[in-house]
This record gives sequence, structure tokens and C-alpha cells, in this order.
Amino acid sequence: MIYTDMEHLYHYKGLGAHMDTAIDYLLAHGTGELVPGRNEVDGDNVFINRFNYTTMPEEKAAFEAHESYADIHLLAEGREFIGVTPMDRMSVTSVDREADNVVCHGPVEVKVPMEPGKVLIVFPEDAHLVKIENGGPVHVEKAVVKVRV
Repeated sequence: MIYTDMEHLYHYKGLGAHMDTAIDYLLAHGTGELVPGRNEVDGDNVFINRFNYTTMPEEKAAFEAHESYADIHLLAEGREFIGVTPMDRMSVTSVDREADNVVCHGPVEVKVPMEPGKVLIVFPEDAHLVKIENGGPVHVEKAVVKVRV
């Protein structure tokens, strides 16, 4: 897991070619021009999903993880917490390899506050619990960069 500010994202170049592509794109374009749904950057190696939702109480949110992609979480609007726990402390309930989605449950080890300007990168070893309300339910506009690892 990496938690930083957008202005410091360049420090994380060198983690891999696809991560460099994602970071270069974000530093050059940000999230302002993204359309809802999938936004292409480099085919299935790097793409960005733009979507929105209303945050919810932690007990209603669901953990997920991915085997083939790292996620770079960025908020364009709103605020939330994202819970993160290492996969080795989680119980896996289902795996959909085609969708690269691992559903799991367990305790939240770290609760990361997200707002515009913050960046959270989670890797395959990081289960993450998104959409957790921070001070009550709010509307969130979000981008998640999917980076093949």
C-alpha cells in the first residue's frame, strides 16, 4: 500500500513499466477529463474506471482484492475512508479470475482518509474496503486506475 498526495506521486516511478505509464498519465492529465466508465490509457495494461456512489457505514461495505492489477484510487469530489488489510489476514469467500475480483472478509487494519488530492495505491496483497463514510454519507466522484502487475 502507498498513501501519498498527488503532488508527490512522481516519487513512485520505477516500480514497473505499467505503473510508470499510469503515473505519467495522471501527472500529465489528472482526472478532470475522464468520462464515466472505462477510459483507455494502454489497453489492458493501464486503464481508468470513473464512477460515483454514496458512501456507507463500514459494516455495509465489502472487501475486495485483485490478483492481476494494482489499483490507484483518486477522488475528484467527496470524502471517504478506505480500509486496508493484508490478504494473509483475510478469509477469501470467492474468486472471479475473469473479472480479477477476490471477495474476502476480515478486520480493517488501517483506515485511510481519502479526499481530492490524496492517492492510495493498493497491490494484490492488499485487500481494500471502499465506500466507507467519513462524517456521514456523501456523494463521491472517483477514478480508479487499474495497473497490470
